[in-house]
Amino acid sequence: APHPALQPVRPPMDRFLRVDQETLTYGPLVYPNNFWLLSDEMTEMNATTAREGLAFGLRLHEMEMWKAVVQIQAEKSWEIQESMGLSNKRQAEDLKRMFLETNPIFLGITTFVSLLHTVFDMLAFRSDIGFWSKNESMKGLSARSILTNCFCQVVIFLYLLDNETSNLILFSNGLGLLIEFWKVSKATKVQFVLLWGIVPFVAIKDRDSYSRTSTKAYDQEASRYLSYALYPLVGGYSIYSLVYETHRSWYAWVLSSLVGAVYMFGFILMCPQLYINYRMKSVAHLPWRQMTYKFLNTIIDDLFAFVIKMPTLHRLSVFRDDLIFVIYLYQRWIYRVDKTRTNEFGYAEEQSS
Repeated sequence: APHPALQPVRPPMDRFLRVDQETLTYGPLVYPNNFWLLSDEMTEMNATTAREGLAFGLRLHEMEMWKAVVQIQAEKSWEIQESMGLSNKRQAEDLKRMFLETNPIFLGITTFVSLLHTVFDMLAFRSDIGFWSKNESMKGLSARSILTNCFCQVVIFLYLLDNETSNLILFSNGLGLLIEFWKVSKATKVQFVLLWGIVPFVAIKDRDSYSRTSTKAYDQEASRYLSYALYPLVGGYSIYSLVYETHRSWYAWVLSSLVGAVYMFGFILMCPQLYINYRMKSVAHLPWRQMTYKFLNTIIDDLFAFVIKMPTLHRLSVFRDDLIFVIYLYQRWIYRVDKTRTNEFGYAEEQSS
């Protein structure tokens, strides 16, 4: 039945009202529902499509008012988040695609484990900070892996900046980058010096607990072996990217090549610590609590790799971490921990006789 035009209509449906000037009533609500229409299902209109002809279909059906209100409010919320730099259209479409293409039961499980992922992230973060804040010895720990991981985080952060990523993701990665800088200061001696008395420069030196033990020799040996495979792979991938892919600038090519190398060959950077464990026949020096949380998060990432649309390189990087953690677990099994040895907090499970 027609609705009198003099009576107010609650937003957001007032945007779709049509007034009949003769009867002073509102006509039926017409809501163009393209909420579930994704960008990859759209056809770009240009001169070519005009010549070839384009099939156009229109389907009319009734829709519950509450569904339309929920969709309009969701789109409004995404617009506000995008204006504040907290999200973008691609993330909103990824969320829609997840609802469209995922089984409801599987989606419910994914929502539950995503909460677990957040909890494990917080626990791993707290454990990592606790380990490095109280760690006084680099014996058995790979300082080169820490430096290399810090460099990789810098590359990823610059890549995100260059690709107009949302501020929320930039903040998260920026915070992680600051933590990596802090870990470098704990693993090495960082000094600020002036070259020729003018140019400021950061000098990084080894700590005594690292350089005066066999750890440094094992770390250098592992890095040398891995460089034989890493440098040719990175160089070959960079050349492939330059020849077969399009880049906005030389800077974008360098960043994309480095990021691609991190995703494809990043597992190589985790191998020096495995080699040190092998040569020392011990894993007691590792922060196992933090590694356990990260391993649980890796299992959850495996589930997300099948649910959320993501680049193939990123999906492969998730499974490569599984292999590395399995090797860590195998080393923990074959290199039994001496329970009389104190851990990083000065605690020994058993007293030596």
